[in-house]
Amino acid sequence: MHIVRLVPPLSIRVAARTTDLSDVAQPIHSPSPAGDLVNTDPITAGSEKIQRHADTMSPEPEYNEMKENNPPPLDDDDIALLKTYGIGPYSTSIKKIEKEIKEMSRRINNLCGTSTLRYFFCHKFDIIVGIKESDTGLAPPSQWDLIADKKMMHDEQPLKVARCTKIINPNTDEAKYVTNINHIGKFVVGLGDRVSPTDIEEGMRVGVDLHKYQIQMPLPLRVDPTVTMMTVEEKPNVTYNDVGGCKDQIQKMREVVELPMRHPEKFVKLGIDPPKGILCYGPPGTGKTLLARAVANRTDACFIRVIGSELVQKYIGEGARMVREIFQMARSKKACILFFDEVDAIGGARFDDGSGGDNEVQRTMLEIVNQLDGFHARGNIKVIMATNRPDTLDPAMLRPGRLDRKVEFGLPDLHGRVQIFNIHARTMNCERDIRFELLARLCPNTTGAEIRSVCTEAGMFAIRARRKTVTEKDFLEAVDKVIKGYKKFSSTPTYMVYN
Repeated sequence: MHIVRLVPPLSIRVAARTTDLSDVAQPIHSPSPAGDLVNTDPITAGSEKIQRHADTMSPEPEYNEMKENNPPPLDDDDIALLKTYGIGPYSTSIKKIEKEIKEMSRRINNLCGTSTLRYFFCHKFDIIVGIKESDTGLAPPSQWDLIADKKMMHDEQPLKVARCTKIINPNTDEAKYVTNINHIGKFVVGLGDRVSPTDIEEGMRVGVDLHKYQIQMPLPLRVDPTVTMMTVEEKPNVTYNDVGGCKDQIQKMREVVELPMRHPEKFVKLGIDPPKGILCYGPPGTGKTLLARAVANRTDACFIRVIGSELVQKYIGEGARMVREIFQMARSKKACILFFDEVDAIGGARFDDGSGGDNEVQRTMLEIVNQLDGFHARGNIKVIMATNRPDTLDPAMLRPGRLDRKVEFGLPDLHGRVQIFNIHARTMNCERDIRFELLARLCPNTTGAEIRSVCTEAGMFAIRARRKTVTEKDFLEAVDKVIKGYKKFSSTPTYMVYN
């Protein structure tokens, strides 16, 4: 369907808009202003008047084309109106403020430039200066203060690192100190004006001046970064409730490690020394390292974890040096727990095969034995060692006084396996009424790590079936896959022979 709009001619529309019917219907004998007679026909007279109005209202076609080809230019008001198109209400104010900021920054930078050192100097003495980055990082020569810089270098002289090996006439006014400076020699020197005699001890690293080699300040211990990285900064999130099937082991561990640190007065009243070391041995996956993490969470002492293979170094004497620095750093703490994991890598029994390949490992082991119970007191340091092969350890390390208590981590019983299942399943989205005792009976002679693998595999079965909950059927299939399917990969029977 097409809609057609009927539009009257332009002459009729203009006449209807500008004239009335009374104007069109004029008298028949109407004289003109000049006195001549006009057309007396009303229809003809009306048509002529309408035509005159149309001619006056509508421009000529040539004039319209010329006006379209040459539009009138825009004035200032039109241009200002076009510029406001798409501008927010605060754009003008923001541009004004930004322009003022740039102008002020230019004025400040034109004042003068300065380096970072000069800026802090001027800031200290409330001197107003400009900030202008330089390619060299130096202030202009006009702002150099060579006298002040020379005085500052004279007051803060560089020091040389030395070691105080001996104190002559200690606790007297005539005390002297023997310092050893590498590649230079040994000197008997005194103390500087800013050092107290109580701040210097034998074996301490000190800073000496370059002229008289006087001790100007004590220096902290120099510790290998590799040793520093062994410190556990954050507490593990494992508690005793997360360790299942190890009730007796937890009790023995708390008696040796936690009780002397939290209640030392009980041992003082009885007049006995608390145990200092404990050896945890058993098959892999029985919870030795997990229990050590729980102990670290329970106590506020510094916890240092050392893996036996980290102490096996390429160069002669490096392993023994690391052991000394580990115990030296532990003595500097208020209380410290040293955990040696996989200690059988460095604590093997001594033997001579003629090749000398294990001599460095034996030196490292002897240094550990010396630090455990040597000439110097161990202090408030508790040592925990874990191994899978206790039969390979040296008897000198296992004697009382070094490792006072030996704790065996065996395979969990039925109650322990049920407890381990409950620990790992409490964070899982499982259905109700799952018979964990039945699952524990289907997993005989298994470790806690294998039970954890069963729970993880049960969750994988639920994900594979696109379900949001884990069912008992998933656990049964996981038991068949992990316990029975991976039985040939289990090393538990092999390690049970050595434990």
